[in-house]
Amino acid sequence: MNLAFCFLACDAPSQEEQIGLFEVELDYAKGFQIQRGEDFWTVRVSQPWTGADQAFDYLILDEGSQENTVGYDAVIQLPIEQVILTSTTHIPHLDLLGETEKLMAFPNLDLISSEKVWERIRENQLIDLGSAPAANIEMMLDLSPDWVMISTLGEDLKNLQVLTRSGIPAVINGEYVEQHPLGRAEWIKFTGILLGRFEEAKKVFDAVALEYLEAKKLIESQESLFKPKILSGVLYQDVWFAPGADSWGAQILENAGGDYIFSELKGTGSLELSYEFVLDKAIDADFWIGSADFVSLKEMGERESRYRGFEAFKRGEIFTYTRKKGPAGGLEYFELGYMRPDWVLKDLIKILHPSLLPEYELYFYTQINE
Repeated sequence: MNLAFCFLACDAPSQEEQIGLFEVELDYAKGFQIQRGEDFWTVRVSQPWTGADQAFDYLILDEGSQENTVGYDAVIQLPIEQVILTSTTHIPHLDLLGETEKLMAFPNLDLISSEKVWERIRENQLIDLGSAPAANIEMMLDLSPDWVMISTLGEDLKNLQVLTRSGIPAVINGEYVEQHPLGRAEWIKFTGILLGRFEEAKKVFDAVALEYLEAKKLIESQESLFKPKILSGVLYQDVWFAPGADSWGAQILENAGGDYIFSELKGTGSLELSYEFVLDKAIDADFWIGSADFVSLKEMGERESRYRGFEAFKRGEIFTYTRKKGPAGGLEYFELGYMRPDWVLKDLIKILHPSLLPEYELYFYTQINE
């Protein structure tokens, strides 16, 4: 295993102390920054979680680098042989960079939808770190990977200091904080640097961004485009949860030429609304997009009879993100969708304005049957 140990309390060296260091510009992501030296990279994760008031600094050393390693939250020595991920949203990074075989362990394998990873699971080449809220830290320590990628959306953050004290580099991936659809996808560059594959990551991202922007431009080029009214979200324990107007999902709905019912309710997280408020706003909505994982209108109506009050329900214009699932039921949308916002956007354009993409077939979304 390749690693170097550092102390969380130290400060990373300033740019002035590192000769020849230059900034690598990012296009959309706001939560991390990259600098390149002669034979090393530095990465600062400035938004590790929502509302964070601290940053994390990482040093990634090219093979043979003699750069000073003091003062970083994690130091990673290339080349990399084996890694651990803790979120399914990180898995497409490995797949798209041709590094799937480097994944040695993951918590709750049933959540995975990637066929490349499932090939390894069937061959008993991937270790299950358990299905608890946090991955099994004892197993992580025993496996001693080259690095562990931690998502702060779950409970794995509490393992950070344990891993660091044990000499295992643990890096925080804060992609979920990004709200621009392409900002979240651009975190593949973060993973690319950690694998020594930055140029490949840049090519993958550039291709995704081009497809997204071309689809967005298709909508923008339409004169007098009718924008159907869109309802989103579901009831849970008498509260209606829906994406805030500034969120990733709401932005893609807007880019797809939809009139989001809750576009005036600002926020990047989930809105919490009353049924009466939603019914008043959305009773005549043209489409209902993102209605959890119901498989039929019958099931949906039986689970919550109040859904029947919406015109979109009565007309069957309800679409959910369950078209593709992994062998154990993991939804591909929640794994690959954040890396492929271009496919999400095209799906929504196809639903809302089918004549604009006549040859396109839905990838993530499907219409709920009777």
